[in-house]
Amino acid sequence: MANKLHLETALLADGWHRDVIITVERGIISSVGTGDVAGAQRVSGIVLPGLPNVHSHAFQRAMAGLTERRGSESDSFWTWREQMYRFVERLTPEGLEAIAALAYTEMLEAGFTSVAEFHYLHHQPDGRPYDHVAEMSQRIVAAANEVGIGLTLLPVLYRQGGFGGIPAAAAQRRFVCDRDLYARLMESKVPDGSVGIAPHSLRAVTLDDVKWAAATWPKAPAHIHISEQTIEVEQCLVAHGRRPIDLLMDTIEIDARWCLVHATHADGAEIARIAQSRAVVGLCPITEANLGDGLFDVPALLARGGRLGVGSDSNVRISAADELRTLEYGQRLVHRRRNVLGEPSRSTGRRLFEAALDGRAIAAGQRADLVVLDDAGFRGDGVVDHWLFSADNTAIKTVFCAGKPVVQSGRHVNRDAIAARYAKALAA
Repeated sequence: MANKLHLETALLADGWHRDVIITVERGIISSVGTGDVAGAQRVSGIVLPGLPNVHSHAFQRAMAGLTERRGSESDSFWTWREQMYRFVERLTPEGLEAIAALAYTEMLEAGFTSVAEFHYLHHQPDGRPYDHVAEMSQRIVAAANEVGIGLTLLPVLYRQGGFGGIPAAAAQRRFVCDRDLYARLMESKVPDGSVGIAPHSLRAVTLDDVKWAAATWPKAPAHIHISEQTIEVEQCLVAHGRRPIDLLMDTIEIDARWCLVHATHADGAEIARIAQSRAVVGLCPITEANLGDGLFDVPALLARGGRLGVGSDSNVRISAADELRTLEYGQRLVHRRRNVLGEPSRSTGRRLFEAALDGRAIAAGQRADLVVLDDAGFRGDGVVDHWLFSADNTAIKTVFCAGKPVVQSGRHVNRDAIAARYAKALAA
């Protein structure tokens, strides 16, 4: 049955419009126009398209705040990873579902209306597959369905512990799959969503594994961690004589279906290749700052017409606005000037927001994912700037996913029950 929504003020692909009428059928926008508002549900406020979260590890939401203590040595991604390994040893399927449900709830409340879940926690604590090999994947699907967020499930292919075939460590045994088992994980069903491939990284799979996955699922979304750490780049040079992004692109065809996650230490030539390939660079500014990874050269990518998206990654803080603000502020610190990612006479906030949308819009054929902001006395692009640079999540009034209101007055409609289950899982 079709549902009509009357959007008081909405940002469409060609700019701001008043009194927009959209018709939603089975979660998809079938028409966008103006005219008779009779019988349409009125949506008061400033309506934007929902943002995609291009990279998440949902279970890490329960680690937030548990790793902010310096060890005896200099802390880095690698010391953080050891703490993460100890944490995952305790996670049950029920616990994973409860944690993911809260993470996805917070994403919706923060303006993310879909998520690409880079899911590598596959097996029992001793490394044996569950009786249903996709048990943990289906817990992710169940959590997403419960809260109403759009899901792209990315089962992770993880084969080894490092470049050159280093065996996986005992702490990685819940992640490791051979090809047969991985193919079974790829059979997971995601209602109203999709399943994509995710070779973990060039250190965790062989080049033949990457070729196999890309060829076996040639049209699926494809994501990979790449060039996140300087040590990774150095080890890749030793093992293969090439930098990670060059090596990946020399091995398989990288095109618009690929998301290169982080790409932090890409050099100028690699950035040029990424832009030409039309792959998305999946930036996770809050996590990259939290882990001390470094900064990707965003101006160089945008200057070449490259594509980017933002993700919440470790979920240490979940906020679409904060991801985009951190993206811009990081560049300001490096370049020592303001509005680095902006353009002359144009709102920096709107440019950041539309870059992260990557073509998504309130338009026919698109999912009816809408974020409704309080205007707070601002108009037009000023509303977006206020949200991203000042108000943060408090600006969000309502969120629709597939045409259904899942957040009202800034809170998910089932937040209390979801938070109670999360608290029980965290205590365990």
